[in-house]
Amino acid sequence: MTNTVFLTDYAWPDDRLERGIVESAGMRLISGPATPLPASEIEALVREHRPSAILTCWAPVSAEAIAAAPDLKIVARLGVGLDNIAVDAAAARNVLVTNVPDYCVEEVSDHAVGFALAWTRGLIQFDREVRAGRWVPADANLRRLASLTCGLIGFGRIGRATARKLGAFGCRLLAYDPYMPKDAAGVQFASLEELLAQSDILIVHAPLTGGTRHLINQERLALVRPGSLLINVSRGAIVDTDAVIDALQSGRLSAAALDVLESEPSVPPALLTERGAMLTPHVAFSSDASLLELRRRGAEEVVRVLRGEAPQNPCNLRRS
Repeated sequence: MTNTVFLTDYAWPDDRLERGIVESAGMRLISGPATPLPASEIEALVREHRPSAILTCWAPVSAEAIAAAPDLKIVARLGVGLDNIAVDAAAARNVLVTNVPDYCVEEVSDHAVGFALAWTRGLIQFDREVRAGRWVPADANLRRLASLTCGLIGFGRIGRATARKLGAFGCRLLAYDPYMPKDAAGVQFASLEELLAQSDILIVHAPLTGGTRHLINQERLALVRPGSLLINVSRGAIVDTDAVIDALQSGRLSAAALDVLESEPSVPPALLTERGAMLTPHVAFSSDASLLELRRRGAEEVVRVLRGEAPQNPCNLRRS
């Protein structure tokens, strides 16, 4: 019987690369629409096609979807985070869950550093001003990055890359992570409260879990230095958007640079009108090189598992 691979959705123009890899292995690819469908529609498509593998980008792969495919062997995330997959339900059914954990380390860390530079140098705000016909260099209120303290919330692969890049500018680096390494050159480890109180720039690199949802909330934003910058290039729900809007309005934050939102793709109107808001549409992971690597490795992982080989990046363990 030919194995069927179900590609739920994709954040690129077409599925040709995935299709080529899957079909060259003698398997069949069924693709959903590029824009992710809601959970109920994904479940219906799984019931219809009964795939041996699911490749997913943003679409939710629920416990019901996993149960609807009796021959399912793998759910492969085209990305890093697993918050759109019912991982425990997959483990209970001996279904592997995999990801591509390191395809966009450089891109996401570049995006974070880019936001920091845009703030210290006023790049976005001055571009808006000049386009509106205002040429007033005397309004500049810029910062020297080397004199600032940058706090990294989460110190995994991407956090470490961001620290390496920011370290080249000479700024002081703090990091908070429940699973801190024993040491990291040039980085001082701190509690979350210490990091919030001492940092001029706060960068969120933590994964989204039950424990990190709204990790950055009104209570914690009250601890930050007045006029600080908050950057989130991880997951939207780690940051309470309403609390950020309040902090911008009060001046507790002078700016918030957000590549992700808990309500995406919907953007709260109050955030759109904030002068200090810098917004990008969840693209920190993206580049020509990273997307090709992500797509190739994700599809190859599925083929590998369906051939009976061990996965390269398992995120749960099969039960014996």
